[in-house]
Amino acid sequence: MGVPAFFRWLSRKYPSIIVHCVEERSKECNGVRIPVDTSKPNPNEVEFDNLYLDMNGIIHPCTHPEDKPAPKNEDEMMVAIFEYIDRLFNIVRPRRVLYMAIDGVAPRAKMNQQRSRRFRASKEGMELQEEKSRMREEVISRGGYLPPEEIKERFDSNCITPGTEFMDNLAKCLRYYVADRLSNDPGWRNITVFLSDASVPGEGEHKIMDFIRRQRAQPHHDPNTHHCLCGADADLIMLGLATHEPNFTIIREEFKPNKPRPCALCGQVGHEIKDCAGMPREKQGEHDEFADSMPVSEQEFIFIRLCVLREYLERELTMASLPFPFDFERSVDDWVFMCFFVGNDFLPHLPSLEIREGAIDRLVGIYKDVVHRTGGYLTESGFVNLERVELIMQAVGVAEDNIFKKRKEDDENFKRRMKEKKKRMKMEQQRPAFLLPGPFAPQALGGGRDRPQAVQNARHTAYDMRMQATNQHNMDAAQSLRAMMKNGNKSSPGGSEGADNRGIKRKADDSDDEPEPEDNVRLWEEGWKQRYYKNKFDVDVTDEDFRKTVVKCYVEGLCWVLRYYYQGCASWKWYFPFHYAPFASDFKDIKDMCTGFELGTKPFKPLEQLMGVFPAASGNFLPETWRALMSDPDSSIIDFYPDDFAIDLNGKKYAWQGVALLPFVDERRLRAALADVYPNLTPEEVKRNSLGSDILFVSKSHPLCDFLHELYRAESHEANEIPAELCHGIQGTLNLDEEPILPDKPVESPVPLLRDLAQNSAIGIKFKDPHYEEGHVFKAVLLSGAKIPGKVLKPGDWERSSNGPWRPQLGFNPNRQQAHLDQSGFRALGHHVNRNQGGGQYGNVPPPVGPPRGGQYSNAPPPSSYHQGNYRPHHRDQRQSFPPHHSRQHGFPQPPPQSTPPLFPRPPYGGHGWDRAMQAQGQAFQHSVQRGGSGGGPGEQHGGGGGYHHQRDDRRDDRRQQGYNSGRGGYALPPPARRYQWS
Repeated sequence: MGVPAFFRWLSRKYPSIIVHCVEERSKECNGVRIPVDTSKPNPNEVEFDNLYLDMNGIIHPCTHPEDKPAPKNEDEMMVAIFEYIDRLFNIVRPRRVLYMAIDGVAPRAKMNQQRSRRFRASKEGMELQEEKSRMREEVISRGGYLPPEEIKERFDSNCITPGTEFMDNLAKCLRYYVADRLSNDPGWRNITVFLSDASVPGEGEHKIMDFIRRQRAQPHHDPNTHHCLCGADADLIMLGLATHEPNFTIIREEFKPNKPRPCALCGQVGHEIKDCAGMPREKQGEHDEFADSMPVSEQEFIFIRLCVLREYLERELTMASLPFPFDFERSVDDWVFMCFFVGNDFLPHLPSLEIREGAIDRLVGIYKDVVHRTGGYLTESGFVNLERVELIMQAVGVAEDNIFKKRKEDDENFKRRMKEKKKRMKMEQQRPAFLLPGPFAPQALGGGRDRPQAVQNARHTAYDMRMQATNQHNMDAAQSLRAMMKNGNKSSPGGSEGADNRGIKRKADDSDDEPEPEDNVRLWEEGWKQRYYKNKFDVDVTDEDFRKTVVKCYVEGLCWVLRYYYQGCASWKWYFPFHYAPFASDFKDIKDMCTGFELGTKPFKPLEQLMGVFPAASGNFLPETWRALMSDPDSSIIDFYPDDFAIDLNGKKYAWQGVALLPFVDERRLRAALADVYPNLTPEEVKRNSLGSDILFVSKSHPLCDFLHELYRAESHEANEIPAELCHGIQGTLNLDEEPILPDKPVESPVPLLRDLAQNSAIGIKFKDPHYEEGHVFKAVLLSGAKIPGKVLKPGDWERSSNGPWRPQLGFNPNRQQAHLDQSGFRALGHHVNRNQGGGQYGNVPPPVGPPRGGQYSNAPPPSSYHQGNYRPHHRDQRQSFPPHHSRQHGFPQPPPQSTPPLFPRPPYGGHGWDRAMQAQGQAFQHSVQRGGSGGGPGEQHGGGGGYHHQRDDRRDDRRQQGYNSGRGGYALPPPARRYQWS
């Protein structure tokens, strides 16, 4: 859903909802890859029943990734999608259902946003190509070097839309993939797989919600089913809450801001295309062996526990002394409804409500103040009480003027801080070369906590200073070369760019301030409402009828969106016909503004939707005669496809935040124009343009398989109900598939890279959700028999500040304690770091021999965002094995090299094994030292009197008998000397 920064706000306000995934990795033995056995218990210490995949969140990063090389062809894209699903299945390990939903034809309300995105993508792609050509000529003319331009067809991501050949091929590939996994993977053999491809109308996440909604209304539904939904859209959180299922979890990629992206011109990281100078790339590796590889960090996943979010909301929304009984489930529905005001895929957000300014907290505060006067809740099972909503809107409208003034004040303060920060950074870069950093830098009198530490190894520090000076000279030389290139290869007498500019008056273009977008509305000044309606709608503020029309459409939109979330699509034809929202103060007399929606509406067909959302530049995905309607000057709908269009920044800074001012598609005119070209469709295009149905797959070992096989044998063409007892209580109707996948029948691979499936054990059949009469209301309540999960939050979690210390939780077991060092461990570690910083030329530690060894708790590496140190243990004695690297933040051991088995036996899996033993390791060592009578003197601790190394060697034999090996797991000594960088 289009709610920028919603998840960031939610995760900062309610940090305990986040749990980091523990992922088991496959192993290699003698060059043979051993896959993970997903039939074993989940390493996250929780068992999920159903896994739902919003496939468009998988398809896009696999087909055009941002942080790694893109696939070379469509076949590689399909393989990448398969691997992504495998990884998710390995993490979640569902035991009953896997539901894969691809976006089909969307409601008309969503098509406006789809149209805007696709027109923007096409425009930005063409602008990037033009900029690359211009910059290439400019850089080469200055004497810069650029790699030869590759003649490569650009992947048009607009093809990820229902009705294209790409989506049709994807559906075929996924059918093969499901059959292969059901036949060969032991973790898949007892689950039911549903595939809802792009031929089935509806957005992927809403097809999933419709499945859950209809199943939980059946008498055989298990009210304690544990659901897990994969997707990165913010609306999945609201959709999960709207189900009122007590066990609902969302899995998504962990967001890592400020990822380095390579320059689109030279392919190097560290600058954008506009700053490219055509410098030769640096050597990658000693022999440039990594020249063609991009550094890739595998994306980590996190769980969002909605049961914990419900705990937070229960505390926040609970109100005393209400004139009506408090119902937490109803208050959650009201919270979901209020989130719609800050933005969604179907309506623009109100001008006075910005999530970054605490809009949701403001709405909740107003809601708790007003609800005593409303006489009840705002919503009930997806239906809105507009009379009560009006009280909320009027309260927001009273504060609008102050909100706009505060927004301007905060914006000015932010600009001032950024300007001061740039000035400080510039001064630091221009400091004299004789001012040294670190311990030798000038310090203010009095010292302080930020004062640098004393020099521990003078030779090492001197070496660092020499290397820093050398690097600075190299940077100065590169800067001088760039200055010569900019000046037309004419060297300057000063030898530096800074010298060339000395004494020259600075032009306006050289200012540090970025150009500000023009804002003609100026909401912070008097008369803001008059200017807003004049600039955005081209009407006068005194035109009450027009303002009332805009408000009426917006109110209808609020009712439509809530109905869409709780009951399904109320109308496939409705849409908001304006680019901008009204003000909250304009919501007056709205009680009777929404009387209902047109019944019996039908969705567009796939090719019709393509005509409604595609720009003319993506017309190659359409039949030739249909494509002509986009580009022919005599076409009756040529105005739907402008070559260029304006983007109104609407007070924002970046173009992607602005509003694309595209004409709205008139459905009647579109259908009239398509009526003339429909007869020209080929049989294959007619098939792509038809609406399909979901496919259900099971393997031979599933209890439902024999029932399905019997239907195919009898060639039954009537709809048959699923026996609930054979499929975990799931109900629906079945129809034979025209191109079925049957057991013991080979399945041909649509991907040349993959083998055909000769031994198939899967069977597929068409599936349709249980049918309900039109007008049926799905109750938004907890089901009878549902068990609320145990409380997770502790008293300290309520007062936890977003700026305070925070440790990520790994898996669902809160008692999984993270390994750390105690005081004695830190003393020993500090002694080694201070004595032998860096090793090598200036250290007393000999170079390591052989590969480093480490312990292993599980195959999951620590989350990369918390892997701050670069420590790897080295050995002074190959007979010993030292504990692996532990970070203060994640406390998770590194997996050892496969060729070197650990010297000590690994404790069994569980929350009290390895971690608990590692916690006690420091105390055990300190106790052992004290028994030896040589651990207490300060001279011994810091390098005097023979030192720690000699004592350790003298006591090695004793410890083998009575020290570490007599403990809980028999663990080795602390690691030897190497720099351990704490962050």
